[in-house]
Amino acid sequence: MYKRIRELREDNDYNQKDICQLLRMTQSNYSKIENGVQQLKADELKKLAIFYRVSADYILEITNKKDIKK
Repeated sequence: MYKRIRELREDNDYNQKDICQLLRMTQSNYSKIENGVQQLKADELKKLAIFYRVSADYILEITNKKDIKK
């Protein structure tokens, strides 16, 4: 899951500062999430899924399909 979060950020040309502002957390805490040291909370997962327009299942590595079914 942590690898996917980093890949989504990098593939969309965002830096950690951009995403930590979205999630309203420090860059240090966001870095810990990307490195698997700190757990991602459900509300943070939801925000990331909406922001990147992917399913939470994709972020959680339950599926490899990025697209959200309409």
